Amino acid sequence: MFPYNDLRTTDPAVYSALVGEMKRQAEGVELIASENYISPAVMETMGTVFNNKYSEGYPGKRYYGGQEFTDQVETLAIDRAKQLFRCGHANVQPHAGCPANVAMYFALLEPGDCVLGMDLSHGGHLSHGHPVTYLTKIFRFVRYGMKDIETGEIDYDAMRAMAKKEKPKILLGGFSAYPRELDYAKMKAIADEVGAYTVMDMAHIAGLIAGGALKNPFDYGFDVVTTTTHKTLRGPRGGMILSKDAEFGKKIDKSVFPGFQGGPIMQMIAAKAVAFGEALRPEFKEYAAQIIRNSKHLANYLMERGAKLITNGTDNHLMLVDCVQSWNIAGGEVETVLDSVGITLNKNSIPNDTRKPMDPSGVRLGTPAITTRGMKERDMEILADFMLTAIERRSDAAALKNLGEEVKAFCLQFPVPGIKV
Repeated sequence: MFPYNDLRTTDPAVYSALVGEMKRQAEGVELIASENYISPAVMETMGTVFNNKYSEGYPGKRYYGGQEFTDQVETLAIDRAKQLFRCGHANVQPHAGCPANVAMYFALLEPGDCVLGMDLSHGGHLSHGHPVTYLTKIFRFVRYGMKDIETGEIDYDAMRAMAKKEKPKILLGGFSAYPRELDYAKMKAIADEVGAYTVMDMAHIAGLIAGGALKNPFDYGFDVVTTTTHKTLRGPRGGMILSKDAEFGKKIDKSVFPGFQGGPIMQMIAAKAVAFGEALRPEFKEYAAQIIRNSKHLANYLMERGAKLITNGTDNHLMLVDCVQSWNIAGGEVETVLDSVGITLNKNSIPNDTRKPMDPSGVRLGTPAITTRGMKERDMEILADFMLTAIERRSDAAALKNLGEEVKAFCLQFPVPGIKV
């Protein structure tokens, strides 16, 4: 039924947890906007002998010997990333998205320099300068946000005024819970006016950009782009920093190694190369387009049935629901109820939320993972009905149990890549 026979013999406890997780993924539905399913080829690559090799440095400039094949796979990853995002330089070594952002900051900034980024409460990310992070002890962060929460329109006039006042060294785009698309041309014009670098953290939408479903910041003159390599890009968990030319690339490379990291994780870099190769295929463009079709259809269907969505819809892969206004319950309760029937999403703060971050008013959900499983627009309606029924019958244990069986039967029609149950 399941592979991993060596693990089953060597460590039954870990094997048991693995089997449980495989069943959970196959029998449930994943709506967390930042999660996805990798291909069997990517999964295989992460478990290869590249794990055994230390490779400090860069291809052709390593500190250890025996690098012929590590150089090959890292060069493949770099070349494919540059082709995928139409840029001049790629560093594929960052271990994750936040380390990629930290390395980017240290490449472009001096202590005390200012960064103008999106407010977390309006959809931004912790690594963009939230006060709880250590980055704020080193750099000065100021924030922009939406002008109209009903449409999601960014207040670019206020962004320009803030930039002229604060003189940021970096004008930073990117988000973790913003359902619309940024205007890169306006941001570039503002940055040029105040002499700032333009940086985009495309972690959430990298696959949509790679697939041509959303705009590419490099087409608008952005200097640097950071990203994770999983989420919509469907690669292994890791990070990457792209830049428009070799001049920025030299700064980035030096900041990543030796400035911030030691040895790269070579099995993950090899897996990134595989994922980038997959994303260069024509079928990935259709996948990216279907993510957005599914997202828009799900958002509209939920709104037609009384759900209040922040920005009243979506232009990308995710949506944010105000649960208090929709159903007079908190986001955490919605997350728990849906989890009980096999539907996974995450509680999330909404703009101007009056509730605490660990007990927020909203939930965030997205369509990358369910699109990977082959679900289409009609399936979005079925999922929405499951969610609305669970919320409506949340006090009825028997009804929730029966609904959980319906969700399971539905999900098993759409196999998860690489998982057989």
